[in-house]
Amino acid sequence: MLAPRLARSVLLATLAGYSLVTAVNILGTRASPVETGLGFLALLVMFGLQLVHSRPQARQSSYGWRVTTLGAQAVCCFLPLALFHLAWGAMSGFLAGSVLLLLPGRTAWPLYVAIGLSLFGYAALVADRGLFDSVYALETTLVTGLVVFGLSSLTGLVTRLHAQRADLARLAVADERLRFSRDLHDLLGYNLSAITLKTELVRRLVPEMPGPARAETDSILALSRQSLADVRKVATGYRDMSLREEATATRSMLEAAGIEVVTAIDTGALPPEIDTVLATVLREGVTNALRHSHVHQCTIRCWEEEGLITLSIANDGVELAGRSPDDADPTPLQAAVDEPGGTGLGNLTHRLGRVGGSLTTELSDDGWFQMTARAPLSGRPDTVDLNRKENAQK
Repeated sequence: MLAPRLARSVLLATLAGYSLVTAVNILGTRASPVETGLGFLALLVMFGLQLVHSRPQARQSSYGWRVTTLGAQAVCCFLPLALFHLAWGAMSGFLAGSVLLLLPGRTAWPLYVAIGLSLFGYAALVADRGLFDSVYALETTLVTGLVVFGLSSLTGLVTRLHAQRADLARLAVADERLRFSRDLHDLLGYNLSAITLKTELVRRLVPEMPGPARAETDSILALSRQSLADVRKVATGYRDMSLREEATATRSMLEAAGIEVVTAIDTGALPPEIDTVLATVLREGVTNALRHSHVHQCTIRCWEEEGLITLSIANDGVELAGRSPDDADPTPLQAAVDEPGGTGLGNLTHRLGRVGGSLTTELSDDGWFQMTARAPLSGRPDTVDLNRKENAQK
C-alpha cells in the first residue's frame, strides 16, 4: 500500500500548497476581519470540495451529484473575486481541474478553456490589469487545472493498479491451487489404482505362488516410489512425462492383471509439452478403464498425420444397461480404486485445450469405450482446421 499512500500524499500536499498560497494572498489584501473570515471559509469549502472531486471514485458518482458539487465549487470560485480580485485567482485552477475530472471530455475541455478565459477577461476588463497580468491569470488557471487533473488521475491510476495487482496475486494463488489439484489427480490416480490392483493380486497369489507374489511386491514398491516422485513433481512444478515410458509401464501393469494389451506408438520425438499431456491422457484413460469397466482387452495407439498427433485408448467390458460408463456398477476391486468426485476427463480437456488439442469419447454397442486425444505438433491450429482433421479421423 506504499505507492497509493505516496500518491495520495503528493496530491494532498499539492492542493494544500495552492490553498496556502491563496491564504497568504488573502492576508496581503488587508481586507477587513469579516471579509478575511469569509475568504478563509470559502477557501476551506474549495479545499474540501477539491478533495472530494479528486477521489478515484468521484467519476463513478451520479451525474446530478457531480453537477451539484461543481456548481457549489463554481460559486466559491467566482464570488470571492469581488473581494480579493486576482489574489483569489489560484482557486479557479481548482475548478478547472474538477471540471476535467468529473465531466465527459466533450464537455469538460470547452468548460476548462472557458474558465481560463473568464479569468483573463476579469483581469483585463474588471480588475483593469494590463495584458501581461491578464495572460498570467489565464496561464495560471490553466496550468493549475492541469496539475490538479494530472495528479488526481495519477492517484486514481496508482490505486487501481495496486488493487489489480492484488487481484492478480489472488488469481495466481487460485490457479496454482487448481494446478496442484489437477496434477495430483492426473499423476497419482493411475499409480494408486495400479497399487490397489497389484495388492489384490498379491493377496490372491501369496498362498499358491510365493515367487510371483514377491515379484508383484517389488512392482508395488516401484510404483510407490514413482508416486512419491510424482508428488515432488507436483510440488515443484516440473511435470515432464514421456508417452512411450507411460505406455510401457501401462502395458506391464495391465498384463500383470491378466488384461490383453495391444500398444502401437508410431511417432517420433514429441515436444515436451505435448509428450507430457498425452502421457497424462494415457494415465487417466487407463485409470478410468479400471474404475468403470470389467476390462479384458485394451488397445493403445498413437500416430501422427499432417502435423496432428492422435492418441486412442480403447477398452472392452463396459456394462451399461442403458446407462453411461460412469454409472456402471463397480466390482469390489473397482470400488477400491475409484475416487469420488474425480474430474479426470475435465482436467484432460483443459490440458489439451491449452496446447490447441481436443478430447472425444465414444461408446460402441458391443461394450467398447474409446477415448481419443488430438494435439498439434507445433503452434495452435484454428478451430476450423482442427475440426476438419477430427472429422477426417472419424
